[in-house]
Amino acid sequence: MVGIDGVDDAGIYKLNDEMALVLTTDFFPPIVDDPYLFGQVAAANALSDVYAMGGKPLAALNILTVPADMPADVTGDILRGGADKIGEAGAVIAGGHSIKDKELKYGLAVTGIIHPNKIFTNKDARPGDILILTKPLGTGIVSTAIKQNKAQKEHVDYLCQLMIALNKIASEAMIEFGAHAATDITGFGLAGHSYEMASGSGVSFEIEYGKLKLLPGTIDYAKAGALTGGASANKSHLEGKISIDSFLESYASDIVFDPQTSGGLLISIDEKNANDCLDYLIKRNVNAAIIGRVLPQEKFSVIIKP
Repeated sequence: MVGIDGVDDAGIYKLNDEMALVLTTDFFPPIVDDPYLFGQVAAANALSDVYAMGGKPLAALNILTVPADMPADVTGDILRGGADKIGEAGAVIAGGHSIKDKELKYGLAVTGIIHPNKIFTNKDARPGDILILTKPLGTGIVSTAIKQNKAQKEHVDYLCQLMIALNKIASEAMIEFGAHAATDITGFGLAGHSYEMASGSGVSFEIEYGKLKLLPGTIDYAKAGALTGGASANKSHLEGKISIDSFLESYASDIVFDPQTSGGLLISIDEKNANDCLDYLIKRNVNAAIIGRVLPQEKFSVIIKP
Protein backbone atom coordinates (compact mmCIF):
# COMPACT_ATOMS: atom_id res chain seq x y z
CA MET A 1 0.00 0.00 0.00
CA VAL A 2 2.94 2.34 0.73
CA GLY A 3 6.33 1.51 -0.77
CA ILE A 4 9.59 2.81 -2.21
CA ASP A 5 7.94 4.98 -4.86
CA GLY A 6 7.34 7.78 -2.32
CA VAL A 7 9.05 9.39 0.66
CA ASP A 8 6.81 8.17 3.47
CA ASP A 9 8.22 7.24 6.86
CA ALA A 10 7.50 3.49 6.64
CA GLY A 11 6.27 0.83 4.25
CA ILE A 12 2.73 -0.53 4.53
CA TYR A 13 1.81 -4.08 3.42
CA LYS A 14 -1.87 -5.08 3.46
CA LEU A 15 -2.66 -8.49 4.94
CA ASN A 16 -6.46 -8.33 4.76
CA ASP A 17 -9.32 -5.83 4.94
CA GLU A 18 -8.76 -5.30 8.67
CA MET A 19 -5.00 -5.36 9.07
CA ALA A 20 -1.79 -4.16 7.44
CA LEU A 21 1.86 -4.28 8.50
CA VAL A 22 3.98 -1.16 9.09
CA LEU A 23 7.66 -1.81 8.27
CA THR A 24 10.65 0.42 8.99
CA THR A 25 14.31 0.37 10.03
CA ASP A 26 16.86 2.86 11.35
CA PHE A 27 20.35 2.67 12.87
CA PHE A 28 23.30 5.02 13.47
CA PRO A 29 26.55 5.53 15.45
CA PRO A 30 26.38 6.68 19.09
CA ILE A 31 25.40 10.28 19.73
CA VAL A 32 25.68 10.02 23.53
CA ASP A 33 28.40 8.43 25.66
CA ASP A 34 26.21 6.28 27.91
CA PRO A 35 25.57 2.89 26.17
CA TYR A 36 22.22 2.23 27.87
CA LEU A 37 21.01 5.70 26.89
CA PHE A 38 22.25 5.20 23.33
CA GLY A 39 20.19 2.03 23.08
CA GLN A 40 17.08 3.89 24.25
CA VAL A 41 17.60 6.75 21.79
CA ALA A 42 18.13 4.38 18.86
CA ALA A 43 14.98 2.42 19.72
CA ALA A 44 12.83 5.53 20.19
CA ASN A 45 14.08 6.85 16.86
CA ALA A 46 13.27 3.59 15.04
CA LEU A 47 9.81 3.38 16.60
CA SER A 48 8.99 6.91 15.51
CA ASP A 49 8.31 5.96 11.88
CA VAL A 50 5.59 3.52 12.97
CA TYR A 51 3.98 6.21 15.13
CA ALA A 52 4.14 8.74 12.27
CA MET A 53 2.01 6.41 10.12
CA GLY A 54 -0.52 5.94 12.94
CA GLY A 55 0.57 2.37 13.62
CA LYS A 56 1.03 0.27 16.76
CA PRO A 57 4.50 -1.31 17.20
CA LEU A 58 4.48 -5.10 17.58
CA ALA A 59 8.01 -6.47 17.30
CA ALA A 60 11.55 -5.36 16.53
CA LEU A 61 14.84 -6.90 15.37
CA ASN A 62 18.17 -5.57 16.63
CA ILE A 63 20.80 -4.38 14.12
CA LEU A 64 24.29 -4.07 15.62
CA THR A 65 27.79 -3.51 14.26
CA VAL A 66 30.42 -3.71 16.98
CA PRO A 67 34.23 -3.42 17.15
CA ALA A 68 35.99 -6.65 18.12
CA ASP A 69 37.48 -5.06 21.24
CA MET A 70 34.18 -3.65 22.54
CA PRO A 71 33.61 -4.86 26.14
CA ALA A 72 30.67 -7.25 26.39
CA ASP A 73 29.02 -5.22 29.14
CA VAL A 74 28.89 -2.15 26.89
CA THR A 75 27.19 -4.12 24.12
CA GLY A 76 24.83 -5.59 26.68
CA ASP A 77 23.88 -2.16 27.99
CA ILE A 78 23.09 -0.93 24.46
CA LEU A 79 20.83 -3.90 23.78
CA ARG A 80 19.20 -3.57 27.21
CA GLY A 81 18.42 0.10 26.52
CA GLY A 82 16.83 -0.80 23.21
CA ALA A 83 14.83 -3.65 24.73
CA ASP A 84 13.53 -1.49 27.58
CA LYS A 85 12.33 1.21 25.18
CA ILE A 86 10.71 -1.36 22.88
CA GLY A 87 8.99 -2.79 25.95
CA GLU A 88 7.75 0.67 26.93
CA ALA A 89 6.13 0.88 23.49
CA GLY A 90 4.27 -2.38 24.16
CA ALA A 91 6.30 -4.33 21.63
CA VAL A 92 8.90 -7.12 21.90
CA ILE A 93 12.43 -7.81 20.69
CA ALA A 94 12.10 -10.87 18.45
CA GLY A 95 15.80 -11.31 17.57
CA GLY A 96 18.33 -9.52 15.41
CA HIS A 97 21.79 -9.70 13.89
CA SER A 98 25.24 -8.39 14.73
CA ILE A 99 28.55 -8.22 12.86
CA LYS A 100 32.06 -7.04 13.71
CA ASP A 101 32.96 -3.65 12.29
CA LYS A 102 35.37 -0.81 12.97
CA GLU A 103 32.55 1.51 14.08
CA LEU A 104 29.79 0.85 16.58
CA LYS A 105 26.29 1.27 15.17
CA TYR A 106 22.93 0.23 16.59
CA GLY A 107 19.30 0.39 15.57
CA LEU A 108 16.28 -1.74 14.90
CA ALA A 109 13.93 -2.98 12.22
CA VAL A 110 10.42 -2.46 13.59
CA THR A 111 7.15 -4.04 12.53
CA GLY A 112 3.78 -2.65 13.57
CA ILE A 113 0.12 -3.08 12.65
CA ILE A 114 -2.43 -0.62 11.32
CA HIS A 115 -5.92 -0.67 9.83
CA PRO A 116 -5.69 -0.31 6.03
CA ASN A 117 -8.24 2.53 6.07
CA LYS A 118 -6.55 4.47 8.89
CA ILE A 119 -3.09 5.14 7.50
CA PHE A 120 -1.46 8.55 7.90
CA THR A 121 0.89 9.45 5.07
CA ASN A 122 2.84 12.65 4.45
CA LYS A 123 0.86 13.41 1.26
CA ASP A 124 -2.54 14.62 2.45
CA ALA A 125 -1.96 18.00 4.10
CA ARG A 126 -4.77 20.36 3.04
CA PRO A 127 -5.04 24.13 2.63
CA GLY A 128 -6.43 25.63 5.82
CA ASP A 129 -4.83 22.96 8.04
CA ILE A 130 -2.82 23.93 11.10
CA LEU A 131 0.69 22.54 11.66
CA ILE A 132 1.61 21.13 15.08
CA LEU A 133 5.15 20.07 16.03
CA THR A 134 5.37 17.79 19.06
CA LYS A 135 9.02 18.19 20.18
CA PRO A 136 11.46 21.11 20.35
CA LEU A 137 14.19 21.39 17.71
CA GLY A 138 17.96 21.47 18.15
CA THR A 139 19.13 17.89 18.75
CA GLY A 140 21.82 18.02 16.06
CA ILE A 141 23.22 21.33 17.27
CA VAL A 142 23.27 20.38 20.95
CA SER A 143 24.76 16.95 20.12
CA THR A 144 27.54 18.70 18.20
CA ALA A 145 28.16 20.98 21.18
CA ILE A 146 28.56 17.84 23.31
CA LYS A 147 31.21 16.51 20.91
CA GLN A 148 32.98 19.88 21.10
CA ASN A 149 32.86 19.78 24.94
CA LYS A 150 30.87 23.02 24.92
CA ALA A 151 27.50 21.76 26.18
CA GLN A 152 26.23 22.49 29.69
CA LYS A 153 25.20 19.44 31.71
CA GLU A 154 21.60 20.58 32.15
CA HIS A 155 21.31 21.02 28.38
CA VAL A 156 22.70 17.53 27.80
CA ASP A 157 20.24 16.05 30.29
CA TYR A 158 17.29 17.81 28.62
CA LEU A 159 18.45 16.63 25.18
CA CYS A 160 18.68 13.01 26.33
CA GLN A 161 15.23 13.04 27.91
CA LEU A 162 13.78 14.48 24.71
CA MET A 163 15.42 11.89 22.47
CA ILE A 164 14.27 8.88 24.51
CA ALA A 165 10.67 10.15 24.69
CA LEU A 166 8.38 8.05 22.49
CA ASN A 167 6.04 9.68 19.97
CA LYS A 168 3.29 7.35 21.19
CA ILE A 169 1.09 10.09 22.71
CA ALA A 170 1.60 12.30 19.66
CA SER A 171 0.46 9.44 17.43
CA GLU A 172 -2.59 8.82 19.63
CA ALA A 173 -3.46 12.52 19.43
CA MET A 174 -3.40 12.67 15.63
CA ILE A 175 -5.63 9.59 15.50
CA GLU A 176 -8.01 10.93 18.16
CA PHE A 177 -8.49 14.29 16.47
CA GLY A 178 -8.49 13.14 12.84
CA ALA A 179 -5.29 14.65 11.46
CA HIS A 180 -4.91 14.67 7.69
CA ALA A 181 -1.17 13.97 7.40
CA ALA A 182 1.95 13.50 9.51
CA THR A 183 5.68 12.84 9.42
CA ASP A 184 8.44 12.60 11.98
CA ILE A 185 11.26 15.13 11.99
CA THR A 186 14.59 13.34 11.74
CA GLY A 187 17.66 13.55 9.50
CA PHE A 188 16.34 16.05 6.92
CA GLY A 189 15.47 18.57 9.64
CA LEU A 190 12.27 20.57 9.92
CA ALA A 191 12.86 22.24 6.55
CA GLY A 192 13.51 18.99 4.68
CA HIS A 193 10.66 16.96 6.12
CA SER A 194 8.27 19.91 5.73
CA TYR A 195 9.31 20.18 2.09
CA GLU A 196 8.63 16.47 1.49
CA MET A 197 5.22 16.74 3.13
CA ALA A 198 4.18 19.98 1.42
CA SER A 199 5.39 19.05 -2.06
CA GLY A 200 3.90 15.56 -1.77
CA SER A 201 0.55 17.10 -0.81
CA GLY A 202 0.63 19.75 -3.54
CA VAL A 203 0.46 22.60 -1.02
CA SER A 204 2.75 25.10 0.70
CA PHE A 205 3.63 25.29 4.40
CA GLU A 206 3.91 28.66 6.11
CA ILE A 207 6.00 28.20 9.27
CA GLU A 208 6.52 30.94 11.87
CA TYR A 209 10.04 30.72 13.25
CA GLY A 210 9.01 32.62 16.38
CA LYS A 211 6.58 29.83 17.30
CA LEU A 212 9.19 27.06 17.17
CA LYS A 213 10.21 25.55 20.50
CA LEU A 214 13.96 24.98 20.84
CA LEU A 215 16.11 22.90 23.14
CA PRO A 216 17.85 24.99 25.83
CA GLY A 217 21.17 26.30 24.51
CA THR A 218 20.37 25.73 20.84
CA ILE A 219 20.71 29.36 19.75
CA ASP A 220 23.93 29.96 21.69
CA TYR A 221 25.53 26.76 20.37
CA ALA A 222 24.45 27.57 16.80
CA LYS A 223 25.98 31.04 17.09
CA ALA A 224 29.18 29.44 18.40
CA GLY A 225 29.40 27.22 15.32
CA ALA A 226 28.15 23.89 16.69
CA LEU A 227 26.70 22.93 13.32
CA THR A 228 26.45 19.55 11.61
CA GLY A 229 27.51 18.47 8.16
CA GLY A 230 23.99 17.16 7.72
CA ALA A 231 22.58 20.69 8.08
CA SER A 232 24.83 21.90 5.24
CA ALA A 233 23.73 18.99 3.07
CA ASN A 234 20.07 19.69 3.83
CA LYS A 235 20.51 23.36 3.00
CA SER A 236 22.23 22.54 -0.28
CA HIS A 237 19.58 20.00 -1.28
CA LEU A 238 16.73 22.44 -0.61
CA GLU A 239 18.27 25.49 -2.27
CA GLY A 240 15.62 27.24 -4.36
CA LYS A 241 12.85 25.02 -2.98
CA ILE A 242 12.04 26.85 0.24
CA SER A 243 11.92 30.51 1.26
CA ILE A 244 13.43 31.85 4.49
CA ASP A 245 12.62 35.45 5.39
CA SER A 246 15.65 37.71 5.04
CA PHE A 247 14.86 39.39 8.38
CA LEU A 248 15.70 36.17 10.24
CA GLU A 249 19.19 35.77 11.72
CA SER A 250 21.52 33.28 10.02
CA TYR A 251 21.32 30.92 13.00
CA ALA A 252 17.57 30.55 12.38
CA SER A 253 18.40 28.96 9.03
CA ASP A 254 20.88 26.63 10.75
CA ILE A 255 18.17 25.54 13.19
CA VAL A 256 15.48 24.72 10.61
CA PHE A 257 17.98 22.69 8.54
CA ASP A 258 19.43 20.94 11.63
CA PRO A 259 19.12 17.12 11.43
CA GLN A 260 17.10 15.75 14.35
CA THR A 261 17.48 12.46 16.16
CA SER A 262 14.24 11.02 17.53
CA GLY A 263 12.46 14.30 16.78
CA GLY A 264 8.76 15.01 17.13
CA LEU A 265 5.85 14.50 14.78
CA LEU A 266 4.78 17.24 12.39
CA ILE A 267 0.99 16.98 12.20
CA SER A 268 -1.30 18.64 9.65
CA ILE A 269 -4.79 18.92 11.12
CA ASP A 270 -8.07 20.70 10.41
CA GLU A 271 -8.16 24.13 12.04
CA LYS A 272 -11.30 23.28 14.04
CA ASN A 273 -9.51 20.40 15.79
CA ALA A 274 -6.06 21.95 16.19
CA ASN A 275 -6.46 23.58 19.61
CA ASP A 276 -8.14 20.51 21.10
CA CYS A 277 -5.31 18.35 19.77
CA LEU A 278 -2.72 20.72 21.22
CA ASP A 279 -4.48 20.75 24.61
CA TYR A 280 -4.55 16.94 24.59
CA LEU A 281 -0.80 16.85 24.01
CA ILE A 282 0.12 19.50 26.56
CA LYS A 283 -2.03 17.89 29.29
CA ARG A 284 0.01 14.71 28.74
CA ASN A 285 3.34 16.55 29.07
CA VAL A 286 4.14 16.62 25.36
CA ASN A 287 6.06 19.83 24.61
CA ALA A 288 4.08 20.61 21.46
CA ALA A 289 3.31 23.88 19.67
CA ILE A 290 1.34 25.21 16.72
CA ILE A 291 4.03 26.39 14.32
CA GLY A 292 2.20 27.37 11.14
CA ARG A 293 -0.48 26.63 8.58
CA VAL A 294 -1.06 25.03 5.21
CA LEU A 295 -1.62 27.24 2.16
CA PRO A 296 -2.64 26.52 -1.43
CA GLN A 297 0.45 25.76 -3.49
CA GLU A 298 2.69 28.80 -4.01
CA LYS A 299 6.09 29.31 -5.63
CA PHE A 300 7.90 27.77 -2.64
CA SER A 301 6.75 24.60 -0.92
CA VAL A 302 7.92 25.90 2.47
CA ILE A 303 7.85 29.53 3.56
CA ILE A 304 9.58 30.34 6.84
CA LYS A 305 8.76 33.76 8.22
CA PRO A 306 9.61 35.51 11.50
